[in-house]
Amino acid sequence: MQIYLVGGAVRDRLLGRPVHDRDWVVVGATPAEMEARGFLPVGRDFPVFLHPETREEYALARTERKSGHGYRGFTVHAAPDVTLEEDLSRRDITINSIAASPDGSSAAGLFDPYNGVRDLDARVLRHVTGAFREDPVRILRVARFAARFTDFTVAPETMQLMREMVEDGEADHLVPERVWQELARGLMEARPSRMFEVLKDCGALAVLLPEVARLWGVPQRVEYHPEVDTGIHLMMVLDMAARLEAPLAVRFACLTHDLGKGTTPADVLPRHIGHEMRSARLLQGVAERLRVPVDCRETADVVAREHGNIHRSGELNAAALLRLLERCDALRKPERFADVLLACECDARGRLGFDDAPYPQRARLAAALAAARAVPTAPIAAQAAQAGMTGPQVGEAIRRARTAALQAHLAAAG
Repeated sequence: MQIYLVGGAVRDRLLGRPVHDRDWVVVGATPAEMEARGFLPVGRDFPVFLHPETREEYALARTERKSGHGYRGFTVHAAPDVTLEEDLSRRDITINSIAASPDGSSAAGLFDPYNGVRDLDARVLRHVTGAFREDPVRILRVARFAARFTDFTVAPETMQLMREMVEDGEADHLVPERVWQELARGLMEARPSRMFEVLKDCGALAVLLPEVARLWGVPQRVEYHPEVDTGIHLMMVLDMAARLEAPLAVRFACLTHDLGKGTTPADVLPRHIGHEMRSARLLQGVAERLRVPVDCRETADVVAREHGNIHRSGELNAAALLRLLERCDALRKPERFADVLLACECDARGRLGFDDAPYPQRARLAAALAAARAVPTAPIAAQAAQAGMTGPQVGEAIRRARTAALQAHLAAAG
């Protein structure tokens, strides 16, 4: 039995990055031998075990043979005669196909049959073998690694292979949960725009997110968007969200906030009248198709519908300001509203020449919400009830009090 450290742990150690999870491959062993040593079997599709003390994953060396479409369409063979090189050959890219002995901390302790170290040095994302084409999830993974390793490029032959996979319909068989899992991870990387640029370049974006893919080439008014192209604007917004360390719900909202611009009639371009509600409708389709978590889709819906009004909120009087807060459900969900405001700041600053511009709307609306929420509603409701008011009348009395509080707040703020 021989044990090797493999995958991301080896890659990140060689790059000088923090190692968070360690995965191990075991050569020359059977499931019975692993269990006899106290390892706990947990693998459903292939033999994976948890170490009895560290709880790290140890997988028996295996090969995979394509037997159907999608990332589950494989026949797995795990046996003591499977070599380390055979196991590494099924991995996606060369920088993930390096193995190290348990105590190997130098090049002498590495097993690198596919020149992963060379590609690490050259900053290249390259597929290991032609078996890459058997799993369409690898397209998403390459795109995600491009977003994480911002100074790496995709090898031309790998990009060509991904294009061929898309043309052959492999991307059509990706299951929604796996697409969302990879997109969510890519959105949280250092430069999420690179994920979508790689997916666009290989054709997968048009298959998986046609609502996003069609934004490239759609013009916007140059006085508001010096970058003009809506697709370019979207990428700038995503990277601003990463720069501001926004959570996933905010980044997904940034991705979907302008989907409606892709359906603007050509005869009214570069104006996009009513794109906010069109964006919200398209967003619902994306969220249902990819089974996006509720918190992400709800935040994105508010941003899609209201980002224009939030940008222009400095022009609103107290009554209009309260209506905006109510449409955003900010009074009940102030934490979500804070995320909405952050997404709007990313939108405003994700424009050519605006990356360091102030966005006073965020602080102004947060303060307005605090003023409205500070109104003591229980005494108002009690007074209204004593006066014989019910239901909507009580609500209107509370709204009048909140409007007055906002008027006082705006007057004090100057």
